[in-house]
Amino acid sequence: MTQVWLKSVPFDKHLVTLALESGVDVLISSPDRIKDIASLGRVRVLAEDELTTITLQSKADEEEAVHSLRAGKTVALTRGWEIIPVENILAQAQGLGVEVSSLEQARLAAGILERGVDFVVVLPEAAVELRSIVAALKLSEGRLDLDTAIIEEITPVGLGHRVCVDTCSLLKTGQGMLVGNSSSFTFLVHAETEENAYVAARPFRINAGAVHAYALLPGNRTSYLGEIQAGREVLIVDAQGQASLVVVGRSKVEIRPLVLITAACKEKRGTIFLQNAETIRLVRPDGSPVSVVALAPGDQVLCRLDTAGRHFGMAISEEISET
Repeated sequence: MTQVWLKSVPFDKHLVTLALESGVDVLISSPDRIKDIASLGRVRVLAEDELTTITLQSKADEEEAVHSLRAGKTVALTRGWEIIPVENILAQAQGLGVEVSSLEQARLAAGILERGVDFVVVLPEAAVELRSIVAALKLSEGRLDLDTAIIEEITPVGLGHRVCVDTCSLLKTGQGMLVGNSSSFTFLVHAETEENAYVAARPFRINAGAVHAYALLPGNRTSYLGEIQAGREVLIVDAQGQASLVVVGRSKVEIRPLVLITAACKEKRGTIFLQNAETIRLVRPDGSPVSVVALAPGDQVLCRLDTAGRHFGMAISEEISET
């Protein structure tokens, strides 16, 4: 993930405060202001003379950047950089940053060679877009391809340990986590954003399923729901497949009555155990939530298909049958 750094030279207290509130990774300032910034919040502060800046004007400048990176220096290309020279450097060394003066430039830099540069240095003139830059680079996880599954069975199965994932974010209608008994077939489990006559909405919560289930995480990794803990980042997905990161504030494991849901999609069959309660919902293709209590065979819900092989949460090429 591309980090967001902010350059505050000369020192600007309002700009530094904005940076801290926006969640930047590093602040760059003059050496005499390092202690001042460190007293305002827990953030890495870099003196401007610790950053090697290079202006790309010739092939020799590319070679200088590669040599500096291999020597362990922190290198940022000044404004005016172009994609091809940056690609050449990224192909030979790691740790490269570039200066950006707009959200558009930041997005461009984060997508070079698909993995992007290691960090962008946001210049003071881009301060008005700083929050958007942080959100685009640190929270967005791109778009996932979702499919439509047809519900086949809904069967009450007794008691089991289920997991509520309470996040540090307020989620919206249509958003949830991708969870399933198999990592190759996950269901979009809706957040508790909807109110009813008996229970208030809990828009920070996803009542995600049984402890053994797989949950999709950033970087195409998975985790058992029972292993998700406070401070961990999880993937939130909406009905259009747009993915974003949120931080887990608490994970609650409790014994509750469960229901086993079976669905089919593209000749594959997937299952998930969810709590048998009105507030637990899946997501219809139009983005609207549907309660497991109201679910019926033939109903359509959103799902994601993937390869079946996983080793410590990482996708592998292996034939696995999960039932």
